[in-house]
Amino acid sequence: MKIFVSGVAGFLGSHLADIFSADKHHVIGCDNLIGGDLHNVNPAIEFHQVDCNNYDAMRRLTQGCDIVYHCAATAYEGLSVFSPHLITENIVTASTSVFSAAIQNKVNRIIFCSSMARYGENTIPFTETYKPNPQDPYGIGKVCAENILKNLCDIHGVDYVIAVPHNIIGPRQKFDDPYRNVAAIMINLMLLGRQPIIYGDGKQKRCFSFIADNIYCLKEMALRPDICGQVINIGPDEEFIEIIELAKLIASLLNFKLTPLFMPDRPQEVRLATCSADKARELLGYKTTISLRDGLQSMIDYVKDRGPKKFMYHLDLEIINERTPRTWKERLF
Repeated sequence: MKIFVSGVAGFLGSHLADIFSADKHHVIGCDNLIGGDLHNVNPAIEFHQVDCNNYDAMRRLTQGCDIVYHCAATAYEGLSVFSPHLITENIVTASTSVFSAAIQNKVNRIIFCSSMARYGENTIPFTETYKPNPQDPYGIGKVCAENILKNLCDIHGVDYVIAVPHNIIGPRQKFDDPYRNVAAIMINLMLLGRQPIIYGDGKQKRCFSFIADNIYCLKEMALRPDICGQVINIGPDEEFIEIIELAKLIASLLNFKLTPLFMPDRPQEVRLATCSADKARELLGYKTTISLRDGLQSMIDYVKDRGPKKFMYHLDLEIINERTPRTWKERLF
């Protein structure tokens, strides 16, 4: 097959490209490198450094493709409250560009990587039957993109699947980004000999999903004829852990003496968030194969190999006021 992957230099997109390239498919990918890294790009794929908002480029690159994976996103849920224009442009407008180009080129199927942010405040565990209730511009944008995809595919007769990965961890995750990836931030800080920063009381709870346990499900989404039009959570519903306990676990793996720094809650952060994996188990044969401890160890090994880095404040804050986290205003990471 000929497969297009947006965000191919990023964490999720690069791993997805690898698995299809290994199976000898023709993989084309694009990335604007806001959150990606050329180090992640498999030399076997056809890479283009271009933004998804460039519709003409998307139409050219998706021409002749059988499958389109839209992984590219400025996946900054907390930051979206303070940089809503940037996030919305790269979630809603960029997604519409990719979808429109793919449909114009009559691809067989579009797989859209949405986000657990779609659920927002809901009873846990979140199931796909829930009405979305996003709490921030990022989640709102993802739901908007989902609705645009459904509408356009229904009108023009193109298959689609909406994947909902959540809190993915593993090698290649950007660890010098101060705005996202809590486990990677903590690992980088501790390897730099610095204490992690925790928002609120640290009692927020999440499940973390190792990258390999997402990739085989995403691959199945391209191949299975019986899942068209489905929304499917991908990731574990085991090992639901508080953020403070996550910090303790990372510290134990690094033999690091932990005395975390606490900061006020970030606005609109959902306190309890975990997704049911029952539908993925039923439709895709999902099974958690990598424990949280082993997944974190693989991240530690990766960051050690690359070398811990100074944090890069590569995105501008659009709204700065008394509610903007000090960590970002004063660049405390």
